[in-house]
Amino acid sequence: MRHGDKINNLGRTASHRRAMLANMAIALIEHKRITTTLAKAKALRKYVEPLVTKAKSNTTHSRRVVFSYLQNKDAVTELFGPIADKIGERPGGYMRVIKLGFRRGDGAETAMIEFVDFNETYNPNAGKVRQAKKTRRGGRRSAAAAPAAPAPEAPAAETVAETTEEVVAAAEETAAEAVEAAEEVVAEATEEVADAAEEAGEEGSEEEKKDDEKA
Repeated sequence: MRHGDKINNLGRTASHRRAMLANMAIALIEHKRITTTLAKAKALRKYVEPLVTKAKSNTTHSRRVVFSYLQNKDAVTELFGPIADKIGERPGGYMRVIKLGFRRGDGAETAMIEFVDFNETYNPNAGKVRQAKKTRRGGRRSAAAAPAAPAPEAPAAETVAETTEEVVAAAEETAAEAVEAAEEVVAEATEEVADAAEEAGEEGSEEEKKDDEKA
């Protein structure tokens, strides 16, 4: 019994099954579409899709991992080149399996497996530009948002020059007034000192006269 066995061995040993899927994956990468039995197509899709996801990051490590499965340089180059460019924006589901009916020889159910983005006939998203999803933690803004206020215009160079000249002239006038006021204060102080000296000299002469008279 195969209770809980989710891997379809396809009637082969592990090494035979692995080699068969690798060869089918190389053919699928080269031709973008192959026809096989339904069981093999389903197993091949599980085998190839992780490799296509690896091909989205074009690094040396990813190339070596994919090469360890396929063992074919041309298939790796094709996978990391045109295929990765074509399906780079797709988050998964790179292949589709289409049933084709039963085979006449042994009655096995057949199917066609292909890359979704390489079928130009049946591609509902052909010609559409995929836009990146934009998210905001603060929630959505209302549609009738107020328009942004226009930025203030920078003053012209001539206006700036005139304003600078006016400021300099006002500063010079203020400095001249301050110098004149200081000179007046100094002159007044000099006169007061001279008057005080004269008064002191007169008082001294009067005292000398009084002393002479007493003598």
